[in-house]
Amino acid sequence: MILLTDAAQAWGTGAFESVLKEELKSLGLNGLPLQQGLSSSSVALDDRLQVVLLSVGDDAGQILIRAGLFYTGIIAGCSCADDPGPVEEQNEHCEVAVDILKSTGAASIELI
Repeated sequence: MILLTDAAQAWGTGAFESVLKEELKSLGLNGLPLQQGLSSSSVALDDRLQVVLLSVGDDAGQILIRAGLFYTGIIAGCSCADDPGPVEEQNEHCEVAVDILKSTGAASIELI
């Protein structure tokens, strides 16, 4: 289960956006669908992950977010001496839907 308790507690304050971005960034490869969102590489990297909020709203019990994730990936080769594949990072982008329960901070994150 993913918990974004700091973001849930910051809901309705001026700090919400920055708190949410930091919590999402801290999830990295383990909590975000970065690998599934690849389009031009084969292995996702999260060391320069950036989060852009596209929309934020709420209903009675949830905070509803759409976010763009900007990160890099590489095309992994066989690591052989004669492997012609470059190990240059490729820019990647995907969008996710994040739903956070206001009461507990429990969250779901889906690739859209």
